[in-house]
Amino acid sequence: METVQTALWVVMLLVALALAFDFMNGFHDAANSIATVVSTGVLKPTQAVLFAAFFNVVAIFIFHLSVAATVGKGIVQPGIVDTHVVFGALMGAVTWNIITWYYGIPSSSSHALIGGIVGAVIAKSGAGALVSAGILKTVLFIFVSPLLGFTLGSLMMVLVANIFRRARPSKVDKWFRRLQLVSAGAYSLGHGGNDAQKTIGIIWMLLIATGYASAADTSPPSWVIVSCYMAIGMGTMFGGWRIVKTMGQKITKLKPVGGFCAETGGAMTLFLATAIGVPVSTTHTITGAIVGVGSTQRASAVRWGVAGNIVWAWIFTIPASAFVAAVAYWASLQIF
Repeated sequence: METVQTALWVVMLLVALALAFDFMNGFHDAANSIATVVSTGVLKPTQAVLFAAFFNVVAIFIFHLSVAATVGKGIVQPGIVDTHVVFGALMGAVTWNIITWYYGIPSSSSHALIGGIVGAVIAKSGAGALVSAGILKTVLFIFVSPLLGFTLGSLMMVLVANIFRRARPSKVDKWFRRLQLVSAGAYSLGHGGNDAQKTIGIIWMLLIATGYASAADTSPPSWVIVSCYMAIGMGTMFGGWRIVKTMGQKITKLKPVGGFCAETGGAMTLFLATAIGVPVSTTHTITGAIVGVGSTQRASAVRWGVAGNIVWAWIFTIPASAFVAAVAYWASLQIF
């Protein structure tokens, strides 16, 4: 374990880098919370990002730190993590986020971070240093979260369609414009609750490795929790309009009722994953829910080519960020 005295400036630098990643996570994934509510015209873009950022931060009072515990203690064997591993993990995640944001690809910041941790740890100590149960649980939910979002989104759409089948379309539209504020708020809660905790987990991992926190602690310092939730909220406020366009318009055309069903199905998935401590992708979840809603109308309502490109981005996220993280780990050995 590194000494506190020699690691002080490095720890401060890495905490700042982690918070920058957290900000970017909010910026990159803002589309997940607001794409549907913007594309259906319920809120203007500026209103939507303020709305989503508020609920991102409010999530601090709602969820236990189960996801932070998984990232901080459940992915890497004790004693393996050091400042070089954390640097490599963050650089891998940040680099992949920048690339996918630039090209407007709604990839997963969550899995970029997990891939970064995996790549840096393997570069240092090999695959044996990973906790297989934590990795398998995370990888499993790459497939489970969009499928669950798809299922819940489509079931919600079928249920709503049956309940309101005799109502006038204009009246249904008016009701669901209001209800979509509830579903968008719920999804933003789930976004903040799951995603902010991933950064909390990696900072906690860093503090344990450098002696600023004990592995016996049941939760990280309060300043870590507050700063991570604030960082992701600020990132959401600045939004990611390139990705909003893909999520809200290119996959399928949504009306307020469809937006409500997609957000509600996605929010239910995120609440479940956060409760059991699984770091899932909000991107995967809402994409699955949007596709589920679109497919209940007719298969041709979904632009499967766009959805297919997104799936390829999901597949490449962990190996791509892991590769960059391994390179960054080796480079950091020469820097500090």
